[in-house]
Amino acid sequence: MLAIIGGSGLTQLSNLEVTRHQVVRTPYGEPSAPLIFGNLRGREVIFLARHGFGHTIAPHEVNYRANIWALHALGVSRVVSVASVGGIRPELGPGVLAVPDQILDYTHGRRNTYFEGDLPVTHVDFTHPYCEALRAQCIAAATRAAEDVVAGGVYAASQGPRLESAAEINRLERDGADMVGMTGMPEAALARELELCYAAIAMVVNHAAGRGESAHAIRLEDVNRVLRQAVARVHTVLEQVVEIDGS
Repeated sequence: MLAIIGGSGLTQLSNLEVTRHQVVRTPYGEPSAPLIFGNLRGREVIFLARHGFGHTIAPHEVNYRANIWALHALGVSRVVSVASVGGIRPELGPGVLAVPDQILDYTHGRRNTYFEGDLPVTHVDFTHPYCEALRAQCIAAATRAAEDVVAGGVYAASQGPRLESAAEINRLERDGADMVGMTGMPEAALARELELCYAAIAMVVNHAAGRGESAHAIRLEDVNRVLRQAVARVHTVLEQVVEIDGS
């Protein structure tokens, strides 16, 4: 089964025919919200609002372990994550959609593994953090939806909830980052630990700090405007993701 995790601006899928909500208890606490079962393009999917239905959970407070565990417990094998990011690379301007293929993790203090306590020490390969098959599916879906997409890029996961300084973005660029967001980790790593096929669709909602229109400041009203437009476009891409997944 395919699941979609919605980030900022995507607390619900307007094109999802909802069939039921399910509260899931996990050994790691409660997920961000009840899981929504529904039909998209006639195929069953599960939707989870990463920040809660009212967008009340900050990136560093999301219970990533409970979210991913709940999806796994309900039989999900493939997860598409949708997240907003700031563009570092010049071509990643506001409104661009991207499907990253690598991650840099700058988060700290987040519960980032299931392998702790009395469990044996386990090292999970993370060379390629995203599922290539699902990445290709997302890219193909964007093409079918007539949406341009950047097929690749390095996602830098910052701690949040504040936005980055211009100097921090300069450092991320030197490290090889193309975009910056706050929720990519540990979500991707936890999905890998549970052997879920995981990919992300990144919505660029602003130039990162010190870049382009954000040279002097990031105007949140502009971010919200771009986000609303991007979410509407992502809805159509997700429809195609689901259709390809079921074909």
